[in-house]
Amino acid sequence: MLRIGVMVSGGGTNLQAILDAIDSGRITNAGVEVVISNNPDAYALERAKNHGIDAVCISPREFETRDRFNEAFLKKVDEYHLDLIVLAGFLVKIPENMVECYSHRIINIHPSLIPSFCGVGYYGLKVHEAALKRGVKVTGATVHFVDAGMDTGPIILQKAVEVLAGDTPEILQRRVMEQAEWVILPQAIDMIANNKI
Repeated sequence: MLRIGVMVSGGGTNLQAILDAIDSGRITNAGVEVVISNNPDAYALERAKNHGIDAVCISPREFETRDRFNEAFLKKVDEYHLDLIVLAGFLVKIPENMVECYSHRIINIHPSLIPSFCGVGYYGLKVHEAALKRGVKVTGATVHFVDAGMDTGPIILQKAVEVLAGDTPEILQRRVMEQAEWVILPQAIDMIANNKI
């Protein structure tokens, strides 16, 4: 059984997609052990509690230095003996020592077709604003392994989504979530849980 930790900063819609996929059997041989957020007001923590999953908040703001936070963060993650860490809208850079400790065991969902609209500064609505400004006809989402860079790790899955006339960043964000993120993130977790990667 794959022990999963999900890291999230906001509402947790991707977390909900994972939980729904486990409940419905689209993800097998896996369970979410803990949800960790840097934001005490993240609704994702409520989603975790409602599912009987440990909900933990650990924020860089609680620590004097980033190094102290990184140490405490890794120590907290290690307590759960996780096989896979899923970044599902987590707006904190993963410390290098954690990337090393959990090499090829951290995945991220990004709301574009990497290498487009990714890297430093591209998160949340900013990705969709950039896609619309550029005039692309197709966007989508990518699940990739996390390495020491920003959105540079090996790609696991991608799914394209059409950009429609009249799209706003908010409308496009919702379509990408519904048609791509909520599909390929559970699929990638199931593949990892069942040794298909």
